Amino acid sequence: MGWGATFGDRPTALWVLPNPLILNNGPSFGVQTDGFGFIISWATNLPVVGEACPNLASPNWSPLRTNTLTGGWSYFSDPQWTNYPARFYRLRSP
Repeated sequence: MGWGATFGDRPTALWVLPNPLILNNGPSFGVQTDGFGFIISWATNLPVVGEACPNLASPNWSPLRTNTLTGGWSYFSDPQWTNYPARFYRLRSP
């Protein structure tokens, strides 16, 4: 916002991520004291639902938590991850 069609004689454009992202690096990714967690990044102030599935061959996705991305990000954690031999995660917009 606030930019013209060019900046320094170079064209400008809005940068919009089409989907929320799981940031899979950094100290917030992986096993933490409150469970398995990661940072979700996307558009500011939008809700994102974190879902989990124990088996991708027979996917039965369960919503775990809805996070609002204040400032474009939010921390997601799954304190129940140890109750499953495998756990896969995805994000969706409600």
